[in-house]
Amino acid sequence: MRTHKLGIIMNGVTGRMGTNQHLVRSILAIRKQGGVKIGTDETIIPDPILVGRNPNKLKALSEQHGVEDYTTDLDAALSDADYPVYFDALSTNLRVVNVRKAIAAGKHVYAEKPTATNLGDAMTLYKEARAAGVKHGVVQDKLWLPGLLKLEFLLDSGFFGRILSVRGEFGYFVFDGISQPAQRPSWNYRQEDGGGIFFDMFSHWRYVIDHLFGKVKRLVALGAIHIPERADEQGRPYRATAEDAAYAIFETDQGVPVQFNSSWCTRVRRDDLLSVQVDGMKGTAVAGLRRCWVQPEACTPKPVWNPDVEPKLDYYADWGEVPSNVEYDNAFKVQWELFLRHVVQDTPFPWSLLEGAKGVQLAELGLKSWQQRTWVDVPELA
Repeated sequence: MRTHKLGIIMNGVTGRMGTNQHLVRSILAIRKQGGVKIGTDETIIPDPILVGRNPNKLKALSEQHGVEDYTTDLDAALSDADYPVYFDALSTNLRVVNVRKAIAAGKHVYAEKPTATNLGDAMTLYKEARAAGVKHGVVQDKLWLPGLLKLEFLLDSGFFGRILSVRGEFGYFVFDGISQPAQRPSWNYRQEDGGGIFFDMFSHWRYVIDHLFGKVKRLVALGAIHIPERADEQGRPYRATAEDAAYAIFETDQGVPVQFNSSWCTRVRRDDLLSVQVDGMKGTAVAGLRRCWVQPEACTPKPVWNPDVEPKLDYYADWGEVPSNVEYDNAFKVQWELFLRHVVQDTPFPWSLLEGAKGVQLAELGLKSWQQRTWVDVPELA
């Protein structure tokens, strides 16, 4: 058996997302399964080194998960030829400078989104990676969620016929840290620290819409700071300067309107934290993170508007669930395996830093639309 040991510098994995999704459920899960098989007698084994600013957190993470190597010296890690890949899960405002250092050191780079807090910096990362000849990618995990994979299957099979519209609902109630401890980091609500739901979520909606429903051509958006006063992890009050909700309508090059509400100030009374409804002439589907329900034309009831009597229809009764006919792996892990193959085998990996820049572009344009109270076009990126 030929083994490709691939050293990966994992920067910023002491945070919740970096630890759970990228380290434990992706890299360590890949190691546990014996690596990524790329042939009958070839395997890629990821070899992580943990990088961060807090040595105590790194030590605790290392001991908990059996990762031997960790350091607070990023420059030393970047100079080590045994680690050709750099991964970045830092907070957004720290990402650009560190990814640029990795590119300059000749490392292949894989980064969380958004890749930057402005389009200029995001495009700089892409251009510098191309010029350096390194491989590069951006996390776009929602493409491998079971619910959206089922939705993609329905689209490919022609279930909907002509698509009429799409409506997405995302979010939950994030406590303000005063009445109850918040379940998201406080920097998410400070614009000066790279926070804001436009950058956080529009980076997702860009690749989801582009991949499933057509290229985003224009949008109109409204943002809001619904909860202006919050308390941080130490209980200290602070003023929220970044929006905690965004309400948008996107139009695709196929003429499909896609409405997306994103909010950290909403209480969930739907099937999941993310819900995407696609209405077509021949049928409708509603997808969550893992499950998907359908109502074809033949099973569609005929409601009659009459607010003066109790409704006679059970609006849930005529829906059927799309079965899980395949086994779905962790979405982050799936994309990690594709990126590792890309580095070792040079297999295609379309989710590049340019795709990351498109997400940043959409977030900027969403903010612009909110500020100007108008529709804005989404130009092609060179």
